[in-house]
Amino acid sequence: MSDAPVPSRPATAAETDPETLGWMKGFPPAPDNRVQFHDDSFRNFPELRWAWSNVRALVPTVNVWRGAGGASVLPRAERDIGGSQSITMDGRPMTFAEMCAETYADGIAVVHKGKLIHERYFGALKPHKPHIGMSVTKSFTGTLAAMLVAEGKIDPQAPVSDHVPELKDSAFGDARVHEVMDMTTGLKYTEVYTDQNSDVWSLRRANGMAPIPPDYQGATDIFALLCRQEKQGEHGRAFAYKTVNTDVLAFICRRASGMALSDLLAERIWAPMGAEEDAHYHVDRIGTESGGGGLSTTLRDLARFGETMRNHGYFNGRQIVPASVAAEIERGADPAKFKPAGYTTLPGGSYKSQWWITHNEHGAYMARGVYGQGLYIDPKAEMVIARYASHPVAGNAANDPVTLPAYMALAKQLIADG
Repeated sequence: MSDAPVPSRPATAAETDPETLGWMKGFPPAPDNRVQFHDDSFRNFPELRWAWSNVRALVPTVNVWRGAGGASVLPRAERDIGGSQSITMDGRPMTFAEMCAETYADGIAVVHKGKLIHERYFGALKPHKPHIGMSVTKSFTGTLAAMLVAEGKIDPQAPVSDHVPELKDSAFGDARVHEVMDMTTGLKYTEVYTDQNSDVWSLRRANGMAPIPPDYQGATDIFALLCRQEKQGEHGRAFAYKTVNTDVLAFICRRASGMALSDLLAERIWAPMGAEEDAHYHVDRIGTESGGGGLSTTLRDLARFGETMRNHGYFNGRQIVPASVAAEIERGADPAKFKPAGYTTLPGGSYKSQWWITHNEHGAYMARGVYGQGLYIDPKAEMVIARYASHPVAGNAANDPVTLPAYMALAKQLIADG
């Protein structure tokens, strides 16, 4: 079981449009048009172009309630930005519309000064349908944790085991909460999406996003996997991107709040924000939400969360995230600890409370997920870009050289236009 190999020149977004290809069409779908969980075909390209917009049809989920109130207003001021010009990191001229096609966007929304100026959908995604955010989920978990820190319910300097005693004998036993929040733990864990033997596959089996082979002896739920993690190196020295940190952080949030992650997100962010639709998490075999990669939302609701953060936690007429929390995230962490990780498309970056901080000239920061999921917040340009995608390549190194220059070019154009 692994992400299917992708040809050196994969078919284009137009050629792999799930609607055109007829994935899961018919009652029942024809055998050669089915996207299924049990055989892992949902991870194949181009099948994943349908799957990422239809997670609830594949695995168990739990809702994040939007609350009983009406949806918050997201005013529209449509403008033509498709022709906005950028130069990719490898020197190619590209319009904003071409960027969307080249990176297999399923949906993109741009909010400028609080108004929705651009919204487009492609493939299987529709305005009312949730799309999986993959590791964009981490930034929600990190924000909730930072909110609980601000309330004094979590001590960032405390050992993880103060909140989750069962992890005392694991790699996290002598880690501090802030080291988990910023992913500076020393773990014997690998996250290589194309390697069948990488530990990320054990995580996928544990969190319910990969089938379990008959002879499998590993953990079959998230908590059991966390308790088995081994230490490698010292905590606190350097950033290393490892999703198990976020799943530990999610358990800290559950224990500190006494709430399921889905209920915590609904009460603290989703309902106060005035989300249009329920979100949902995929869950493991004992009903635990995947705090590191399991959240699916509609595109506009993701944009609402981005606006909340851009406005220092204030949205829908109320202070949802403490301004101090939003400011701390925006400031970021120590780039020196981030540098050894070798992210060439993010020079000078850092990682803070499960957010990616660019430290670029606009102070932009991001929530990011594999296959091209993203929430890009540019404080200087007063711009938020929410994007869902189904790229054939998991790693963001396939997207960044095209998307990041396009976002910066658009930001500068918006500033110039006023």
